[in-house]
Amino acid sequence: MKISIITVCYNSEKTIEKTFQSVLRQSYKNVEYIVVDGGSKDATIDLVKKYESIVSKWVSEPDKGLYDAMNKGIAIATGDLVGVLNSDDIFTDEKVLENVANFHMDNPNIDASVGNILQFNEEGKTVRKYSAKNWNPEKLKIGFMPAHPAIFFKRGLFGKYGLYHLDFTIGADYELITRFFLKENISWKFSNITTTSMLIGGVSSSGVSSYQLISKEIKIALSRNNIKFSYLKVQLRGFWKVIGFLKKN
Repeated sequence: MKISIITVCYNSEKTIEKTFQSVLRQSYKNVEYIVVDGGSKDATIDLVKKYESIVSKWVSEPDKGLYDAMNKGIAIATGDLVGVLNSDDIFTDEKVLENVANFHMDNPNIDASVGNILQFNEEGKTVRKYSAKNWNPEKLKIGFMPAHPAIFFKRGLFGKYGLYHLDFTIGADYELITRFFLKENISWKFSNITTTSMLIGGVSSSGVSSYQLISKEIKIALSRNNIKFSYLKVQLRGFWKVIGFLKKN
């Protein structure tokens, strides 16, 4: 089983070497590693060339943003599974891809596996485990999705159901997951594999304005896929997250 991993980057010289090293350390070797760069002006491409032993394919050219770059990566991927590793993230340990491959080989009929991530701050301290243990697709209707980097999709899904929509600013992953899991009802299973350590404070998790924007785009994603939902519940999803956190503690 070949796994395609896609890393999208732009001027990522400060973080991407750790990302490359985490791929290099993987025990599973049937990996197609694709780097899609947006035309970096710093030393990012020098680092790509430094790690050409593990980078199967790479492209560096201007793009229309994060999701356009992801689509480019998917278009040239040839693996059985496709996963995403952001340019400031790392795999949690050296056996992540081995565990993902084994899980899918043990569950050959599923279209996707859903796992967990860890979030760390700029000091490198783990501050949160984001688990999909209690997640199910119905929760998309109230604004909850599993962590994007913890999902591994069969590559054929993208040809069948489409790629990321470029008219979203930060919510194209939400729309694609809604389309796949709710509209198309793909088969999936919780893997309980903690795949990725992510630097906290990404594009969709910073500030009130981002919260409002992603709320708007969640509503657009659900409406576009003809999913019935409550506008109020989506808007108040932050409140329910706090309640859930308090219950756990």
